[in-house]
Amino acid sequence: MADDPFTLAERLALVDAARAIADSGLIVGAAGNLSVRSDDHLLITPRSARLGRVDPADCVAVALDDGAVSRAHQTDAEPSSETALHRAAYAATGAGAVIHTHSHFATVLSTLVQELPAIHYVTVGFGGPVRVVPYATFGSQELADGVAAALDGRSAALMANHGAVVTAPTIALAVEQALQLEWLASVYWHARVMGSPTLLDAGQLADVAEQERLLRPSHAG
Repeated sequence: MADDPFTLAERLALVDAARAIADSGLIVGAAGNLSVRSDDHLLITPRSARLGRVDPADCVAVALDDGAVSRAHQTDAEPSSETALHRAAYAATGAGAVIHTHSHFATVLSTLVQELPAIHYVTVGFGGPVRVVPYATFGSQELADGVAAALDGRSAALMANHGAVVTAPTIALAVEQALQLEWLASVYWHARVMGSPTLLDAGQLADVAEQERLLRPSHAG
């Protein structure tokens, strides 16, 4: 496509990620949406799309600042109804990719708690306990603003009575984070069913973060 802000490789990577999310069971029907960022545009899956069979050409390039659809877009597909949420997430985090799902355990917990606490040390990978955004109508600016606030210092959020959103530097990592978040929500749910789970405190999470820093291959010492 002439003047397309995204390469074919970027479009194919987004479609591959959409299929992975569909195959993972993190969405039902036409729920869920994914996007990637390049400079001042995002590329997002189309509205009402079945993520397991998205056409790369139907993914829509949208300006980050005002949500305008790129003039290079050549199909009838419209951008996801949650485009405002994605734009807000990028503005809040500077991420390279965003995924929104209706995953089972994350959605269940979004109706019960105000945050997904540190039930396991992988919580560090999200920046700390995952906040729950107060309920707002899907596709609304109110929801987008709530997600942006919940992502302050975090890479994921739950949305009350709705679902989950994760951010990451790349779309491949975002898929991994979406799966990890659902696993974490499942662990907390099952622990709550059995009793009162022991949680990790801020000091323990700080120790985990330091241990991860020390174990990075680039760390000298």
